[in-house]
Amino acid sequence: MESNLAITALGALAQTTRLETFRLLVRHEPDGVPAGELARLLDVPQNTMSAHLATLARAGLVKSERRSRSIIYRADLEGLRDLTLFLVKDCCGGSTELCAPLIAELTPCCAPEARA
Repeated sequence: MESNLAITALGALAQTTRLETFRLLVRHEPDGVPAGELARLLDVPQNTMSAHLATLARAGLVKSERRSRSIIYRADLEGLRDLTLFLVKDCCGGSTELCAPLIAELTPCCAPEARA
C-alpha cells in the first residue's frame, strides 16, 4: 500500500459516522447491509449516508454490489488488512518476531481463503 492510499483510508475513518459505518459493516461480514438499512441503523439521512459510503469506497474500505433493487455494502477486509499491515510493516525496529502475534491475529479474519 502506498502512503497516499493509507492517508486517504485513515482520513475516511477519521469522521464519526464513517467510522461507525465501517465498524457496523465489519460486524455484518460477510452478508453486508443495504444502504438504506445502514442509514436507518445509524440514524443518518440517506443522502448523507450515500456520501459517507462513497468516501469509504474511494478509500478502499467498503465494496458494494447491486442485489435486485438494493445496493449491499460490505467492509473490504482486504483493504483493512492492507492498511493495518502498512501501519505495522516496520514496527519494532525490524524485529518481526515482536509483531508476529499481531500479524497472525489479523491473518485469519482477513485472508482471502478465510472468506471463501
